[in-house]
Amino acid sequence: MAIAFSVNGKPVSVEAEPDTPLLWALRDDLGLTGTKFGCGVAACGACSVHVDGNLTRSCSLPVGEVAGKSVTTIEGLKAADGTLHKVQQAWIEAQVPQCGYCQSGQIMAAVALIEKVGAPTDAQIDEAMTNICRCGTYPRIRKAILAATGNAATGAAAAAEGAA
Repeated sequence: MAIAFSVNGKPVSVEAEPDTPLLWALRDDLGLTGTKFGCGVAACGACSVHVDGNLTRSCSLPVGEVAGKSVTTIEGLKAADGTLHKVQQAWIEAQVPQCGYCQSGQIMAAVALIEKVGAPTDAQIDEAMTNICRCGTYPRIRKAILAATGNAATGAAAAAEGAA
């Protein structure tokens, strides 16, 4: 069955059973491997993407449910001229990744948070950032989120607290 939707602003169509997880359509059919498979039960967040602007775990969302919708993956965050999204740039400057496996999902969650609340508080970051990082980069994730929103001073304090 052909399922049409858009990915990163471009129309696409995949031949798949409607109950195929969106993650597999993105990775296997469209070659967008930035979105990762982690747990397969929507718990870890490595597979996070945006569907019509809403943060979504693609491992548990049937591709049939995105027909006619707009999907944004980590590959779609940077501008057409190659300029990184401000969260991607903050991630690099804060040297967030260690193994890096969860980072695309973490970045997608951070972008969704910032788009929703603007400059999040520590409590909002704690509530929203439910993705799992086995390397424990949480203090640097917080620092990058705060830096991306222009609150780097608080981010530095948060990173120092995390390092203690």
